[in-house]
Amino acid sequence: MGGFNQGFSSFAVPDLAAAKTFYGDTLGLEVREEEGWLDLTLPGGARVMVYPKEDHQPAVFTVLNFAVDDVHAAVDEYSAKGLEWQRYEGFQHDEKGVVSDPEFGPDIAWTTDPAGNIIAFMQLDGL
Repeated sequence: MGGFNQGFSSFAVPDLAAAKTFYGDTLGLEVREEEGWLDLTLPGGARVMVYPKEDHQPAVFTVLNFAVDDVHAAVDEYSAKGLEWQRYEGFQHDEKGVVSDPEFGPDIAWTTDPAGNIIAFMQLDGL
């Protein structure tokens, strides 16, 4: 396939130290600090590059998704670690911030990292 030997995603943050603490300590991901960037290892083994950008502006879309067995339990766990849950117009959120709408898709809750990048936790039943 085109001579590619691998593929990966990446996104920017203005502060690598804050990102390292958030993704490593708060979320519990494996984080390796490389020369000027971070290498995140996601559950399942996929890797994501996080690189510094001084004039970073967070995207208005989700940059990272985590599949969880129980989104309500994940919201409880990470709320206890200080995460706050986003509420977006057009969605019916419960008291925890979870959207449960079978016409939309899986149960989902959104939060942000310290740089304002949007992260989703979604319950993918049967995967």
